Amino acid sequence: MNQVATDFRAVCRRWREHRKLSQLELALAANVSQRHLSWLETGRSKPSRDMVVRLAEAMSVPLRERNVMLRAAGFTPAYRETALDDPAMAPVLDALNQVLDYHDPLPAVVVDRAWNVVRRNTAAGLLLSLGGDPGAMLEAIGGDDQFNLALLTLHPEGLRPFIANWEQAAPAFVRRLQHEALASGDPALQARFAEYIALADLPDTGETVTEALLPVLPLEVRVGPMSLSLFSVISTFGTPQDVTTDELRIETFYPTDAATRAFFEQAATLGAPANG
Repeated sequence: MNQVATDFRAVCRRWREHRKLSQLELALAANVSQRHLSWLETGRSKPSRDMVVRLAEAMSVPLRERNVMLRAAGFTPAYRETALDDPAMAPVLDALNQVLDYHDPLPAVVVDRAWNVVRRNTAAGLLLSLGGDPGAMLEAIGGDDQFNLALLTLHPEGLRPFIANWEQAAPAFVRRLQHEALASGDPALQARFAEYIALADLPDTGETVTEALLPVLPLEVRVGPMSLSLFSVISTFGTPQDVTTDELRIETFYPTDAATRAFFEQAATLGAPANG
């Protein structure tokens, strides 16, 4: 989105169309008149800083792209992008570490918007290394310096051979990537995710499975004689005011059977290494 338009009129209109909103629908959501919104999109009126933020909120624009809208309207960005190791982010980092530590002996990871793993607990290190060294896998399949979980999962020479229910799990994961790419409005991220999705090489049958659905879709991992079954829960920060915090996702995994829970509990008792 930010590489397509360079002025507020175009940026606002593209986001409205991207969200499939009419001028009237956006005006109602932002509590402004449709006439005023029309004038903003045609350039007859210039938005105030507050108006830019209000429209962005009404369209659920990510904080990174809200900064783009503000710059396009002639204002300085409102949201900082702070590194996790910055002292200002200490409360956020502490919260993440608490979640990861508390969730052990079950796996939990923290990823950014591109699916790069920024934090993981001991159990996640164990899960990701069951089929071999994940870092070596990423290097072999052309990964960069970032530990990218999407690439590692979808590449045929990554974790895919160990996902026993690939035909069920892969389409769900691909839909999630498609949804996140669309929501981001970022052409670069969309292109990157499209490359990952192409690796999955999924046939388009046009069919939707509607029978015998479980409450959650498990991820079934099989390495040799060992079989594990897990499902995940995604968490985000409720009121992010920093781009970094806005883009973090915490994924916690839970067992669907007693055998899987016992495996991780036993591994914790034996002090299984996290492998980085």
